[in-house]
Formats: sequence, C-alpha cells, structure tokens
Amino acid sequence: MTAPHRAAVLGSPIAHSLSPRLHTAAYRALGLDDWSYDRFEIDETALPGFLGGLGPEWAGLSLTMPLKRAVIQLLDEITDTAASVEAVNTVVLRPDGRKVGDNTDIPGLIAALEERGVEKVESAAILGAGATASSALAALARLCGGEVTVYVRSERRADEMRQWGSRLGVQVRPADWAEAVRAFEAPLVISTTPAGGTDQLAELLPDRVGTLFDVLYEPWPTPLAAACRDRGGQVLSGLDLLVHQAVFQFHQFTGDPRSPLAAMREAARPA
Repeated sequence: MTAPHRAAVLGSPIAHSLSPRLHTAAYRALGLDDWSYDRFEIDETALPGFLGGLGPEWAGLSLTMPLKRAVIQLLDEITDTAASVEAVNTVVLRPDGRKVGDNTDIPGLIAALEERGVEKVESAAILGAGATASSALAALARLCGGEVTVYVRSERRADEMRQWGSRLGVQVRPADWAEAVRAFEAPLVISTTPAGGTDQLAELLPDRVGTLFDVLYEPWPTPLAAACRDRGGQVLSGLDLLVHQAVFQFHQFTGDPRSPLAAMREAARPA
C-alpha cells in the first residue's frame, strides 16, 4: 500500500478558501488516491508550531494572508521569484526535511494572461498598491515592454510602488487615483483593489477597452468587469489566477508532470 501524502492551505480566515476543492479535484482526476489536501486556520502566532509539528507524510503547503511574509523567516530557502516580492504562497516540504518557499502567484498570473493570448504589451496599468500589486508588477516585468502606470490613493503608496518598480526592473509611473479611469487607455489593466474599490469607475469607462485582469472572484462579476465585457473587452478574474497558480503548486507538491488545469477549472466553476 502506498504511503499517504498530505498538503494543505493555511491562513486566517481560511473557511472561504477554494484551494482544497481545486487540489482534491486534481488528485482524483489524475488517480492520485493516496493524496489529500486540507485547510487549517493558522495565524502568525500559531505558524511556527504548526510547521514544527509536520511529519514526513507532508509534501507541501499553500499560504494565504496573513502568512505570506511571516513564513519567510521560518524557511530554509526561498526562490528568487518569492524573494523578488518578499512573499511566499507555496512551501515545498522536501524529503530531507528542508522547507523551501516559492511564489506561484507571479507565474500563475502570467500563465493566465498567456492562455488568453496576452503575451506582450507595450504598456500596462495597475489599480491599487497593496500586496497583490507587487506580484502584478513582477509579472509585468516579463510581459510589458514599456511603462506601467500605477493608480494610488496616497504619496506613500506612490513611493512604495516606485521602489518596487526599481527593484523589479519595471518603469513605474505613479498616478493619482482621481485619474484612474485613464488606466483603460492601456491595453492591459490589472485591478488589485478590494471589493468595491473600483465600482465608481464602471460608469466612466471609454467605449473601447482592452484586457482587464480583476483579481477578485467574489462577488463576480464586479461592476468594473461587467462594464468592460459590455464594451467588448477581454476580462479575467481572480479564479483564473487561483487556478493557474494552483497548477504550479500541484506540480511542485506531487512531482507529477501531468496538467490538472481542466479538472481544477471545472472544480472552480461553481464559485
């Protein structure tokens, strides 16, 4: 009998996470019946104890807020991708006991866009300047050949995004949030704001828009996403990101080269 393998998602709050549904669907579709994937409510205080108590059956962990930076000091190594944005959403637990951190949000975002035919743009815009915005900038470092305009609400956020741009090798131009509707002059817009953050832009859009990647998926569609679709724009949601980054995690955890993308996407569809 094959020894069991375990993986899980950690965070707080965590009850809403779709990761168990996605990974379990992948295991079942590909016949990995000895694999299981759970969720655990874990905050920064509980994280060291949880990591220290993992047995040899554990292969990997997915991390969500507020753990993506708190975990770094607890790991043996992090990849260059994770280091570039100081955020780990994936921990691979090696057979020798080493814990290696990675960030699959960045390649997941790139893969989702490439699937829709967006492989290179001459300019782009980001709405918001939170933690997800740095991952968006890291993705645009590979996709965007020119300037990235970042629409922010404060000079402090503007300075932060300039620093991220310098670090990631991206030409960043901060702009005031009051001008955010001008983001849609660019062929690609990535919205990283919380729910409701872009609702007021929906009625102000120009008649023609390009591609919008709105990292939210609940509620969906957002008013902004709906408005872009009404104008013929291409729209990606947070589910596109969630599924694609989970595919990268699946490969790292299991070592299985087969793609679970179709099974994961089908599992995410009810959401």
